[in-house]
Parts: sequence; structure tokens; C-alpha cells
Amino acid sequence: METGFLQIGNGEAINRDRIPHLGFDDFRSQALAVVEAGGKVVHYFAYQDGSAVKLLAVLRTDRLQAAGCDAPEAYPSMTLQCEPFHMFEREIAEQFGIRPEGHPWLKMVRYHANELGRPDVFGNDYSQDIPGRYDYYAVEGDEIHEVAVGPVHAGVIEPGQFRFNCIGERVLHLEIQLGYQHRGAETLLLNADAKRLPILAEGIAGDTAIGNSLCMAQAVEALTAVQPDTGADIIRLIALELERIANHTGDLGALSGDVAFLPPANYFGRMRGDFLNMSLWMCGNRFGKGLVRPGGVRFPLTDEDRSTLMARLNELKPQVEHVIDLLFATSSVRSRFEGCGTVSTAVAEKLGLVGPAGRACGIPYDVRRCFPTGYYGQQHIPENAKSTGDVYARALIRADEVIQSIEMVQSRLNEPIDTACVEAFDASLAPASFVVTINEAWRGELSHCVLTDTAGGILRYKVKDPSFHNWNGLAMSLRDTGISDFPLNNKSYNLSYCGFDL
Repeated sequence: METGFLQIGNGEAINRDRIPHLGFDDFRSQALAVVEAGGKVVHYFAYQDGSAVKLLAVLRTDRLQAAGCDAPEAYPSMTLQCEPFHMFEREIAEQFGIRPEGHPWLKMVRYHANELGRPDVFGNDYSQDIPGRYDYYAVEGDEIHEVAVGPVHAGVIEPGQFRFNCIGERVLHLEIQLGYQHRGAETLLLNADAKRLPILAEGIAGDTAIGNSLCMAQAVEALTAVQPDTGADIIRLIALELERIANHTGDLGALSGDVAFLPPANYFGRMRGDFLNMSLWMCGNRFGKGLVRPGGVRFPLTDEDRSTLMARLNELKPQVEHVIDLLFATSSVRSRFEGCGTVSTAVAEKLGLVGPAGRACGIPYDVRRCFPTGYYGQQHIPENAKSTGDVYARALIRADEVIQSIEMVQSRLNEPIDTACVEAFDASLAPASFVVTINEAWRGELSHCVLTDTAGGILRYKVKDPSFHNWNGLAMSLRDTGISDFPLNNKSYNLSYCGFDL
């Protein structure tokens, strides 16, 4: 489809003057046309450029494309025509006080006053420190009752509120309200110097430290014309796949526990620790913090390291395969997984679900295959889409990807890996430039977008965790489902609170 949007590459830095600056009506109509034709929204956000406030959209078809415009104070909501804009419009309204007129469900995302000091579009009085008051979604009827869970939960889980509208045990609607974990991560990144930027990026979400570090590093590398060597690309791939393996293994154990099948729950829990310890061996941190830096990696993989990691993988792989067989061959497990929390392909497309949540609904999209960076261009990434969209499909996707990722790491450990390690990085960013990076983190499409000003300072740093798309998938999974199935469905997504809240 021919539009006024500019085609861009993943991790390609361009001068901001090249981004088409459209009139708002053209921007809106062309963005809607791309998404209505099957495109997806990677980013849609506002930023301040001098005295002007501007909008920028990055859309995805078979390529990435971008365009911007001046931001009006109010505009006809795009969500009314295209659901994938839903969360993005709410975020823009909260951050900059720009009202999407007619938005079907306009409410806060992270509970904070907008950056321009404009009147709050949600009717909150932040001067009185009472954000977050709004009319919850309600289903009317004498037999309807509500069940509220959170925002404070048992154990160490992060805060988030779930409100169920039920008739008996059947859930008619689940409203998910997050934002309690908001730390102002994008503002911190915006004001960070070169030394703090990597530390802040890997702290956005602890279980996605490698994914966020990689997106940040690739953005900085593009803006400084620095190219990591092949060995660094291979080590980054190994680290990202180990992050995927550890988290998927942990999720399979949690799903086993939620259906009271304790042997695989215990086995998977122990093996998750084994995989985390491989990251510890690589860089001294179980979550991979401190490994990825702009320009490469801080630690090498020596022949002794490769031998140690390979021996551990060779020992663990048959154990993982055995426990996966135990889980999925058990009829009582399949009876709980199959048909539970189903989301259709059509609904998943409308919501823009990504990662395992999307692939479980028949959407084969995987950044590693569709927009490969680093050494992923040398890897065969199979399409791994299921058709049922239920807990069973979401679990099976994870099981398949654990084995695929183990084999991918094994293939990379077979040969020596030479890299020149990096430590400090203080190169100046290209002025008046723009870059967007996307990677397939373990939850799905993770993206960082950076715009610089004329002096090379960061003008806007935008982060999008895959959970930003996928929380609404969990809400749809609970439609017409027994409320007792919520824990199982919740575990089958295992979405990020802090990655969403930022």
C-alpha cells in the first residue's frame, strides 16, 4: 500500500528531517488505512519539540514505516475504527493531555499528571493527590456481582487490580487496571548520561534485562555508527535465548502448579534455576545484567565457558524433554488446558497480540524471523503458530520454543567465539536523528524508539513492552469463563506489570 509513511529498517538511524511530516488529517487517515489493511502499531506517541507537541507513529507490515504530524489538542479517536490504537491513545492522553474524542474507554494508564500542565482529560485533581478515580466498567443486572482482586496481592507479585463482573461463577467481563508500579522510566532514560543509560534500560523489567539492554544498545549503536563484532552478536543471541528458556521453563512450572500437578512444577522450577545459573556463569548475574553494552558485550565466552555451558545444556535438554512429555501426556492436564481461555485469531489480530500470546492464536509473527538483527539473520527461525488460542496453545508454544532455543544455543556454542569486550561507552549521539529497534523478547515484540535534538541530546526515549499489547488478551480470555480459571489463564500469559507501567 502506497502511503506518505517512510519505510525504515530495524535499527536504522535516519535524520529526523526524513520522517514525513503530514497534516493531521492525512496522518490519521493513512495510519488507519495501513492498520485496517492488516498492519500493526509498533509505536504511536507524542513528544515535545521546542514549543511544539508532535505525534509519531511507527507501523509494521512486511516492513517498518514511520510518519509524524503536529499534535492537535483534541482529535477524533482512531480507536473507534481500529482497536490496535486503543492503549496508545490512552497513553498519549495521559502524558500530554491530548484528548481522543469519542474514545470508547478513555481512562488512565499509569496515574500521573500530563507533562504540559494541561487540564487533566480524565477529570482527576492531581493538586489534591487523588489520581485514579474513574467510573469502573459495570454490567447491570440484579444477579450481577463484582469480585475485586488487588492491587496488593499475596506473596511477592507486583501490584495490579482485577475487577470481575460475574453472574454466578461465570465472568462476563474482566477489567484490568495497572499503573501502580509507575517509576517514570522513560523520563529517567531521557535524562540519563551514557554511563547510566544501560543500567536504567536493563532495570525496566528484571525478567527482560537482556531484551531491553539489547534494544537500547542497538539504538545507541545506530546513533553512533558503532558496529559490534560478530562474536558480540553471537553472545547476545545466546543471552537472549537463555532468558527465553529460563522464563518459559518457569511459566510451564507455574502452569503445572496451577492445575495441581506437582512433579513437573518442581522439575521445571529446578531447571529454571539451572538456566538462570548459565546467565550467571556468562556475566556474574542470573538475569544477565551487566552483559550487553553499546558496542558489544562486557564479558567473553572462552573455550572453557563454551565447554561448561554445552555440558550443562546436554545434561538438561533430555530432562526438559522428559518433563514436557510428562506434562502434555497427562490427560487431566490437557482437560484443564484445552478450551480454557480461548481467544480467536480475529480478536487477537484486532488487539495486536504479540509473542507466544499471538502465536497461540494463529499469528506466526516473530521478530527474529521477520526483522532479524545481529546474528539472528544467520539462524533458521521456524513459524510456530497454533490455532486454538487457549491455555493449551500458550503452554505448547512455550514448550516448543524452549527446545528450539536450547538447540539454537547449542549450535552457537560449537565453535570458538572471539570478541573484543567493551566497558565504557561515551560516543556522542547523532544530532536530529531517529531510530527504532525491535527484538523478540520472551514475551514478544519489544521496542525502543529514540529521537535526538539538534545538539545530540535525547529528545524522546519511548519504550514499548509486549505486555502493552497483551494485557487486553488476558481480559478477553476470561470472557464467558469460570472465575476459578483466572489463575491458570493469568499464568498462561505471565505479563509484566513493571514493563507495562514503566
